[in-house]
Amino acid sequence: MPEIYGQSLSRHDLEARTGDLGQFAGVRLMCLENGVERGIRLLEFRSGTGLRFSVLVDRAMDIADCEYRGHAIGWHSPSGFRHPGLHEYEGEGGLGWMRSFSGLMITCGLDHILFMYDAPTNDYVYAPRQVAKQSLHGRAGTIPAHLIGYGERWEGDTCILWAEGIIRQGTVFGEHLELHRRIEIEVGSNDITLNDRVVNRGFYRTPHMLCYHINLGYPLLDEGSRYLAPIRDVVWAAHAENYRDQNVGYRELPEPQRRFHEQVWEHEMGADDDGQVPSALVNDRLGLGLCVTTRKAQFPCQFQWQNFQAGQYAMGIEPATHHVLGQGEARERGEMIWLEHGDERCYQTRFSVLDGEEAIARCERHITAIARQPAENFPAPSGEFRRLGGRS
Repeated sequence: MPEIYGQSLSRHDLEARTGDLGQFAGVRLMCLENGVERGIRLLEFRSGTGLRFSVLVDRAMDIADCEYRGHAIGWHSPSGFRHPGLHEYEGEGGLGWMRSFSGLMITCGLDHILFMYDAPTNDYVYAPRQVAKQSLHGRAGTIPAHLIGYGERWEGDTCILWAEGIIRQGTVFGEHLELHRRIEIEVGSNDITLNDRVVNRGFYRTPHMLCYHINLGYPLLDEGSRYLAPIRDVVWAAHAENYRDQNVGYRELPEPQRRFHEQVWEHEMGADDDGQVPSALVNDRLGLGLCVTTRKAQFPCQFQWQNFQAGQYAMGIEPATHHVLGQGEARERGEMIWLEHGDERCYQTRFSVLDGEEAIARCERHITAIARQPAENFPAPSGEFRRLGGRS
């Protein structure tokens, strides 16, 4: 039964207390109507616990706002939630993605992630285009979804809020990939579930890569916040040549900095007996955290993004299908995922708000039982990228 305002209530009890569930929980469709956000449809979810988040229908059904009892969890950048009609995919030499980079979660893919790459297009059998110019993190995050539906569903005394849509990335003489996305949360719960299925609807052999850029901001992120993860090995650091110059390690996080240059790490994660990988950012002062749980078999790699520049203060948890080495290396190493017509890949992810010291402690115990992350704030990267193997 849902727990609302400290009471466990059946469906009968809830309906006796209101003529409309939307009084304290629900999902509703709205439209943004000003500035660069004008015209974007969004779905606002409220679970009845104080958790509220919004899903941008016209931006891949990604999660934008997220807050818990008045405390922001998701990050907002200066770009705002920019309408996809303003997006220039190949703008600024492939870095135009930055002008649409905001929110708790941005989908990167579906055939490319990470930095720019000229992908060979032999499989598309079209001589005038020898390469596909891939910009930073791919096209998916700014594609509007075809909204299948949304609402509430009762299963006995359990009420599930849900939304479902299809994001189609397609072109003539090129890829035709679909992302089928379903988002759910139970009334009375702090657990958001994300179920994705990527399928090749085309008849060309097509590469597939996927990454979630999960971005956490103030006040969850603050001086003294801690990053918790079952790290077996710190594999790589983008700033390895000047590892300590900014005096910011991977584990304990600072206040906003001036002239901070982003830092990115790749960690080799352990998994629990169910194959799940939990990673979290916690703020002990607030008694608040967010834990992101993925499956090792689906996302074998994970990055940590640190952007502590004043005015753009954020930390990212990034589960990914491939190493930070990028698409070129994935092809060279035989690690690219290739999808033939009808092939698909499925991904299940959970976002859990941690409310209070005990919830944080339980999460930390679970993570520590899988693997004890390095106590050193500046562990030396090993440079050992585990073989993912050819996947087709």
